[in-house]
Amino acid sequence: MAMPAAFHPLVDLDGLWTTALADQFLPLPEVPVAKYECIDGRLVVSPTEVGVNSYGEIRLARLIAPAAEAAGLYVYGSVNLTRNPGTWIQPDVTVLHTLPRTDEEDKWIPVGFCTMVVEFVSKGNRRQDFVNKPQRCAEWGIPYFMRVELVRQLGHASVDLFKLRDGEYQLLAAGISGQSFETAEPFPMSFEPRQLLP
Repeated sequence: MAMPAAFHPLVDLDGLWTTALADQFLPLPEVPVAKYECIDGRLVVSPTEVGVNSYGEIRLARLIAPAAEAAGLYVYGSVNLTRNPGTWIQPDVTVLHTLPRTDEEDKWIPVGFCTMVVEFVSKGNRRQDFVNKPQRCAEWGIPYFMRVELVRQLGHASVDLFKLRDGEYQLLAAGISGQSFETAEPFPMSFEPRQLLP
């Protein structure tokens, strides 16, 4: 008689993931440092960001936090931004207009609390960062989506800010290395994208 295969969450829970199961099984011992996102019960595991993106995320948060806070908003790093128990994403930087009130909301932040999602493009997830993630955030009604792309070897940095209009994101402001990124929405921002590079 064949022995049953050992239980493994990635295999046995495929299509069934919820925030409750994530609380029980994540992070996985074999990939403790990773981004865990879930779309309709299907877990998406991505490797940790490259160093230049990590640096850029912290720099951006520090650059925008004073103006965001003056506008009554809150700048977070990566959070579990949750649409329902089987669907959540982990933006690289997240701007909230409502603070979580409970420990549960603090761990699984409702998407309705979010003003802006910021995604730093990674080589392995270009389709996700350029197509899937913005489309998903638009469907969820997140008012603003910012995409940042950094290429350390070329000294390249670009920032694109999109605003939700009629269910779709439309470009509101953009800047690249050597130019200034300027916008008044959702709060005043003015910086040179190259400031996000180490």
